[in-house]
Amino acid sequence: MLRAGDWVEVRGKDEILKSLDKQGRLEGLPFMPQMFKFCGQRFKVFKRAHKTCDTVDRTGGRSLPATVHLEMRCDGAAYGGCQAACLIFWKEAWLKPVDAEVTAIATPSSDRVLAGPTVCTEADVWKAVRREDSADPREIRYACQATELPRFTTPLPWWDVRQYVEDYTSGNTSLGQIVRGAIYAAYYNGTMAYRDKIGRPFRWLYDMVQSLWHGIPFPRKKGSLADGMRAAITDLEIEPGDVVRVKSYDEILATLDRGNKNRGLFFDAEMVPFCGGTYRVKARVHNFLSEKTGKMVALKTSAVMLENVWCQSRYSDCRMFCPRAIYPWWREAWLEKVSEGPAREAVADGCGGARRLSNAA
Repeated sequence: MLRAGDWVEVRGKDEILKSLDKQGRLEGLPFMPQMFKFCGQRFKVFKRAHKTCDTVDRTGGRSLPATVHLEMRCDGAAYGGCQAACLIFWKEAWLKPVDAEVTAIATPSSDRVLAGPTVCTEADVWKAVRREDSADPREIRYACQATELPRFTTPLPWWDVRQYVEDYTSGNTSLGQIVRGAIYAAYYNGTMAYRDKIGRPFRWLYDMVQSLWHGIPFPRKKGSLADGMRAAITDLEIEPGDVVRVKSYDEILATLDRGNKNRGLFFDAEMVPFCGGTYRVKARVHNFLSEKTGKMVALKTSAVMLENVWCQSRYSDCRMFCPRAIYPWWREAWLEKVSEGPAREAVADGCGGARRLSNAA
């Protein structure tokens, strides 16, 4: 079993094709065309992907076997230029552990998977990129790992303690992170701090305690934009490589409606830990693949991604410590351009979460 931090080598193209069915999948998981370019290369395991979050049907946590995330992301090249930059799911059968001791344990099962005849070709993998179930033949609908997630995963109840044991034993999450997550979940649900009136004193108490050691404020407050008001568009002319400072949580709440959206873009609790920090801009986001429909969606108002700033799944309901590490998207109204000074390196610990966009914003 591979753990976070292990080094692996991606198997050769011919070996991987032997593991795939005619649709280019292994146990329902698509092998995407852009993954071929990594064959023969070595990478470090980012996290063990024994679980993930359902960003298609919003059912909560999902389970999948013998899978990891490596330190790489999808470039969207085979999918119309999608800019979501998702982590890629890798079956252990597609990888060879570099460490000799791990190889002795993991290779036999992988070899059995790859020993069969080749039924899939590279052309089949490319063909599987497009869905064939569209009512309109002129309509382009894609099928990637993100859109097909419910087909290669199974439901994972939040109360199944085995997932948290594997979070720890796999190296995904430290014991301290698990304890802090349990305390937050117990407080959040036990005091009903999420309720508008009942929870108000408990949110205040949470903030008071956190302020004693400069902790993170209660992360699930409501936006204060008046009903019917639409947030103004802010254009800071931010480009990749620029250094920006994330505004304070209170300043950001002033730009959000009661649904915590700014012109359709959701500000999630997982973004609160980054408030006040200074980071470098990774990319501007203009379009993305809808995981629900497989269609390419263009943003009406572009957003930005920040380097090494991804969901850490600290506060995610029913999917704590998901390792998927999805990049949140930031409105420029939530940022300040910094003319000088170094960008702070974001600390990632147990990443995952849900896409930040609720519609074409």
